[in-house]
Amino acid sequence: MDSLIELWGNGTSLNTLQMSCRGVTVFVLALILIRISGRRSFGIGSPLDNIIVMLLGAILSRAVVGASPFIPVTITCTAIVLLHRFFSWYKGKSSRFIHLVEGDKIMVFQDGKFIQANMERAQLHKEDIMQELRKRAMTDDLNQVKVIYIERNGEISIIIKKAY
Repeated sequence: MDSLIELWGNGTSLNTLQMSCRGVTVFVLALILIRISGRRSFGIGSPLDNIIVMLLGAILSRAVVGASPFIPVTITCTAIVLLHRFFSWYKGKSSRFIHLVEGDKIMVFQDGKFIQANMERAQLHKEDIMQELRKRAMTDDLNQVKVIYIERNGEISIIIKKAY
């Protein structure tokens, strides 16, 4: 138990190692929470990109207002940025890893029909898709649409049928 307290810390007087361990733990926890909450939660960037923005903002603000010592905050943010860089690099090396941290695109419309199970999985309503269809394809005619996806970053992609 003493070694856990030494590694994790207790209270607000944390050393660099304790704050870094907490930072890495919060990074992984934030990734899990964003993946659970779904891509509609943020809709911009990947879960990894959203995590880096949230964590750096939250942790760096502690150094700015003096709530935490500057050096441990700096080292913690560096550890998080390096972890983000490693995850980003590793995504290019492993399709299983990218699937784990970012998921896959979800087809929500094909062959003139909405795929209700996928829409529920993506937390989308038909009107969300119609709004994007009007914005991106400048139409509300579903007969012109071949397929619609919600991408890994939460954006909706529309593929229009080719006119021959």
